[in-house]
Amino acid sequence: MREKIAQQAPLMPAPINHKHARELQQMSEVLDQLPEVTELVHADLVGRGIKPNKGRKGLPAEQVLRALLIKQMNGWSYVELSFHLADSNCYRWFCRLGIGDATPEHSTLQKAIKRVRAETWEAINRKLVAFAAGQRIEMGHTVRTDCTGVESNIHHPTDSSLLFDCVRVMSRLMSDAQDTFAIRFADHSRRAKRRTLGILNAKANSDRVPLYRDLLKVTAKTVSQAERVAAQLDQVVAGDMMTLAKVQSLSSELRRYVNLTARVVSQTERRVLQHESVPATEKIVSIFEPHTDIIVKDRREVLYGHKICLTAGASGIITDVVVQQGNPADSTLAVKMIERHCEIFGKPPRQASFDGGFACRNNLEDIKKLGVSDVAFAKKRNLQISEMVKSAWVYRRLRNFRAGVEGIISFLKRGFDLTRCCWSGWASFKAYVSASVLACNLLVVSRHLLARDA
Repeated sequence: MREKIAQQAPLMPAPINHKHARELQQMSEVLDQLPEVTELVHADLVGRGIKPNKGRKGLPAEQVLRALLIKQMNGWSYVELSFHLADSNCYRWFCRLGIGDATPEHSTLQKAIKRVRAETWEAINRKLVAFAAGQRIEMGHTVRTDCTGVESNIHHPTDSSLLFDCVRVMSRLMSDAQDTFAIRFADHSRRAKRRTLGILNAKANSDRVPLYRDLLKVTAKTVSQAERVAAQLDQVVAGDMMTLAKVQSLSSELRRYVNLTARVVSQTERRVLQHESVPATEKIVSIFEPHTDIIVKDRREVLYGHKICLTAGASGIITDVVVQQGNPADSTLAVKMIERHCEIFGKPPRQASFDGGFACRNNLEDIKKLGVSDVAFAKKRNLQISEMVKSAWVYRRLRNFRAGVEGIISFLKRGFDLTRCCWSGWASFKAYVSASVLACNLLVVSRHLLARDA
């Protein structure tokens, strides 16, 4: 059985008189004024045909939402979250856990939180932004847009390490098939590891090429065996549902990694043996997070993850965030972000400020057509100040206002663990970003309300 909220309010410890405790209390009051957000979380928790009134009792949607906010606000793992919910009276109070209630295990928290989709966190964030507009905290009259990168949870990719990943993962799956269904195979993972270390320690490119050839040969042998084992698994006669599920899981996983290995082998042969420069859009940098993009910004350090584009208002609230696929130029995103702002607030902003990478004449003209009076780019790029804004004073004001978004991004990364996404998969990556933004916005809204009442 899974409930939206607990049927009866549990006996909870009283909050203490501390700055952070007052922030938690204000955040709780804001959530209480938005009961529809619990409905959205509940819909995801009982989705995919699950009946909420049957089965073992699960965490109520309200507790799942509040636990997620606590997790993102502190950058904790699920193990740490479970510990602090057991240890801290303030966090137990915020998550509506009673004095006698058992603390959820980390696995329970993970399964519940990961069931909530990215679209749901985005919808909740939009309701929070609407609440902030109703409280006249953020009216959306003046906005600033910028992009940043969020890393995927992967190791630094090299051709040799990717090939070794392919060999060891397929060998591990085939070893499982051998132990369970007596399907024999030859394990070449130790040889692949020696070749990988040899490539890493080689002093000259002429020394690396023979090692790469042997590593590619080992990978090809492993792929051939994986295809054979997958075919033999399809012939296994399962006596029960658990065995059938095991067979199907191993077979599908082997075929998935065979396809990913083919991409890794292709790019390695092109780069190492054929001395070809492989475009970033054609590369795969992780077989565990294949959605990961290569992000290069302003000739700085290469980042492996995704670019996110966000819009923030004068209050410091992030009114919108979009996770991009690929590495689109900033100049292609400016108009889309203003159009999304119009959708969120029902009207265009009066003023908009952008980084220099967004600057171009077409963007200026298109944004002006949407009804924005003043559009300022940090770099003019052959645009006149009189074309963008009313006066030089307004331009300087908006340019300085845009610089504040850098502090907002820094606060989001330092305070809400958005430097690196530790959730697996493209859908979970988007959910992680939206959840971090939601936690940040709720804290900012609560601080504004506390400052107003002070």
